[in-house]
Amino acid sequence: MTTVLIVDDHPSFRLQARALLEAAGYVVAGEAPDGRSAIELAGSLRPEIVLLDIGLPDLDGFEVACRLASASAPPVVVLTSSRDATTYGPLIAASPAAGFIAKDELTGPALAELVELVARARGVGAREPRGQRP
Repeated sequence: MTTVLIVDDHPSFRLQARALLEAAGYVVAGEAPDGRSAIELAGSLRPEIVLLDIGLPDLDGFEVACRLASASAPPVVVLTSSRDATTYGPLIAASPAAGFIAKDELTGPALAELVELVARARGVGAREPRGQRP
């Protein structure tokens, strides 16, 4: 099963994202309310995916994504925000993140599709969450 770390400073979004992702077959390995906690938890939990809010209280999501990308086995980082991707312009494309999903568009299948695209680009097979086989 695919493991996910949810990083967001809003407890209500973390709760909503956890419920949505677990219902889609993902295993939520942990949650972090800020960037520093995210980096620490990603190192200890080693999730396959990090769902990362851009607007965090200490480090922004772009900085966290860069730090996570430097790990020996980096997770797939998916940025998220309540704002539209156009708000961030080229910053998303320039980041090491796999992509962006707006918070109001987050679904298990949307996350699976993005992760599958990344796996294909990297030349490896993606693990599908339970119950999400084509």
